[in-house]
Amino acid sequence: MHKITNSGWVEVITGCMFSGKTEELLRRLRRAEIAGQDVAAFKPSLDDRYGEGTVGTHNGRQWTATVVDSDEGVWDIPEELNGEDVVAIDEANFFSPELVEVCEHLADEDRRVVVSGTDQTFRAEPFEPVPQLVAMAEYVDKYQAICAKCGEPATRNQRLIDGEPAHVEDTTSMVGAEESYEARCRNCHTLRSE
Repeated sequence: MHKITNSGWVEVITGCMFSGKTEELLRRLRRAEIAGQDVAAFKPSLDDRYGEGTVGTHNGRQWTATVVDSDEGVWDIPEELNGEDVVAIDEANFFSPELVEVCEHLADEDRRVVVSGTDQTFRAEPFEPVPQLVAMAEYVDKYQAICAKCGEPATRNQRLIDGEPAHVEDTTSMVGAEESYEARCRNCHTLRSE
């Protein structure tokens, strides 16, 4: 809780894939733990890349998390809490738009809510509900990666299928890592339309 305003707040960590969003989320959780704050972490059931019940980074760091149904279980997050001061939610882009209401509710209960997720689809379009969370959050950090093609700062998610750019009509939500995605800059980001 803010000592001046006596209220909770929402922090959003966003950016393209491989920009260090989850790494930063875990760093903030570790600092909260060092400060003696109770922490609870949540992740969507859709994301099973680093094991069930674990928030993980591409470089291997992990934190125990409660798995929540991406669509129907969003309101399970407040119900699972047991007085924790800090609530972390990873891969917000895989949750339903109700996540915005849940985060507002948690902040209104004087909690610090730390959310991470990519704000763009592989088409470089808004990936809800992250843009809505950015609009309502008190603090927002947008991270960049390094373009896998040219080495410039990357802000986009390049989905790959058999090493080639995905088709513009491909499904939006697809869990993956280095085998399915690259970070790309604006100039190197492409989509197949034929």
